[in-house]
Amino acid sequence: MPGIDESRTFVPLTIAVLTVSDTRDLTDDRSGSVLADKLTRAGHILHSRNLVRDDEAAIQAELRRLLAEPRVQVILTTGGTGVTGRDVTPEALRAICDKEIPGFGELFRQLSYALIGTSTIQSRATAGVARGKYVFALPGSPGACRDAWDLILGQQLDIRYRPCNFAELLPRLTEV
Repeated sequence: MPGIDESRTFVPLTIAVLTVSDTRDLTDDRSGSVLADKLTRAGHILHSRNLVRDDEAAIQAELRRLLAEPRVQVILTTGGTGVTGRDVTPEALRAICDKEIPGFGELFRQLSYALIGTSTIQSRATAGVARGKYVFALPGSPGACRDAWDLILGQQLDIRYRPCNFAELLPRLTEV
């Protein structure tokens, strides 16, 4: 059965949260707050929480800055994954990733379908590996961030989760 193996020791990861928005600031960014709260309650370390505007070059620059931070192991972005003209987070992510993780977006939409029906088709949630770190692009709604954490990320970023998880692969992401 999949689940947490209590015989293993929890290992906290250092995670950065990046909100992509033209209309929010850190005082009213509920999605970024949900992610910061979820990851710290789980025992992980919040490295930073930043905001960048909906601009592909600006998103890439902030992602590259976070990827250069030696302590950051995971970056969670929220916002900019829809289908409007300003939604360019997946494109920005794709440009900086070494590998895509297509199953993340597929699983997110499958699980989300049970909660919000066909509206999930509007999400282009995605993930990838860049410079030996995980980057996840989540929708900009607090509910979607909560669902992504509770149904996928909380388990996959916990080294105790069996049969396997993203956390245990971190040391091997840069192997050649």
